[in-house]
Amino acid sequence: MSMREAILICFSINTKKFRDAYERNKFFKELYGWKQVIKKEKKHYEYKRDGLLDRIPHIRVDQSMFIILKKHLQLMEEFFREWDEKIRWNEFRVLLEEDKIRMLEEWEDE
Repeated sequence: MSMREAILICFSINTKKFRDAYERNKFFKELYGWKQVIKKEKKHYEYKRDGLLDRIPHIRVDQSMFIILKKHLQLMEEFFREWDEKIRWNEFRVLLEEDKIRMLEEWEDE
C-alpha cells in the first residue's frame, strides 16, 4: 500500500478574543463559505458564497479539523496568521493512502 504525505490542520477559536459575534462569524465565513439568502417581495434567492476551503481540496475530519495537500499549506498558513491572536492552530504531517491523495488531486482538477 503506497502512502504520501499530506497536512492535518486543527484549530480552535478563543471566543473572548473576538470583538463580537459578527467578527467570529466573519472568520468562519472566510474559511468555510456560506449560503446567502435574499427575500425580495414574494421571491426567495439563495447564493453560495465561497470560502477558502471551497478553493482548496480537503478532507473534513471533524468540525475544526481537515486534511489538505502539502502544496496548499502556505495559503492556509497565511489565512490563519491573519487571525493569529484570536485562534490557535496546529499543523501535522500525516500519511494518506494513494487513493485519498488522488481524490484530492482530482477535486482540484475539476
